[in-house]
Amino acid sequence: MESKIKQPMVSIVSVNYNQPEITCEMLESLRGVTYPNFETLIVDNGSPTNSPLIIKEKYPEAKLIISDKNLGFAGGNNIALKEAKGDYVLLLNNDTEVEPDFLDSLVELMESDDTIGIVSSKILFYHEDNIIQYAGSSPLNPITSRGVTYGNKEKDNGQFKKATETSYPHGACMMIRRSVLEELGLLYEGYFLYYEELDFAERVKRAGYKIYFQPNSSILHKESISTGKNSPLKTYYLNRNRVLFVRRNTTGITLVLAIIYFYTVSLAKNTIKYLFDRKHLSALYRAAIWNLSNFKIKENQQLYSA
Repeated sequence: MESKIKQPMVSIVSVNYNQPEITCEMLESLRGVTYPNFETLIVDNGSPTNSPLIIKEKYPEAKLIISDKNLGFAGGNNIALKEAKGDYVLLLNNDTEVEPDFLDSLVELMESDDTIGIVSSKILFYHEDNIIQYAGSSPLNPITSRGVTYGNKEKDNGQFKKATETSYPHGACMMIRRSVLEELGLLYEGYFLYYEELDFAERVKRAGYKIYFQPNSSILHKESISTGKNSPLKTYYLNRNRVLFVRRNTTGITLVLAIIYFYTVSLAKNTIKYLFDRKHLSALYRAAIWNLSNFKIKENQQLYSA
């Protein structure tokens, strides 16, 4: 019983989409993890060409779940969340590689305070020399929907030393308390890509739980391999979901002002930005039109019943 208390089970969940080699690199790094009590679940999100079976062949310790279609970030993760057995669930991007001790301090922090609902690791850019991507986040401005990611593009000189409460986790690596999932339900699937962790964080905070950043845990992130760092797909979902997020999490005059801001200031600025890039400009306006034509937000919140 004492061992159970000190080393609760962690379910590591990751989604693969047409990138079995990248996912295998992540799984190889997980083989070096020092924390002894974890399971790994990989969801193949309807990969159209590259078979995911190599994942099972090379890493039989991971449970491979195959979806017959692409359900997006939330939908893919939700499949595995329903089967996860851990006291904590760690959502981990497949384009990451982890440090051997990255789980220990995440679990330790969670175990120290049962009001913590989510904790994220420090994230470094994989292809940069010790450059930070994420070390916590400021609140979003309620009108512009913009915030600050602390440490972003800074050299990691140990300036982030203390576990601190933060406004938002990072979706590339976020540990969620199982009891929070049982209370609040699974990830909202209406976004498909981007903003899912921000939306879930809002639900967690409204329920009275805290979100933390743990600098003693670190991972490397290859970033935007699935969608591309500057793809029209990314432009579409970032803009579409920026408005959808506001619509789901803001009310009253703040909601009105945020919508006005997007459809005047933000849309104008991005129109100029993409003026000579037809594909991105099309993606931007399709995103804007989507929110006007999908006035009623569909709720597909699912209960957590693993």
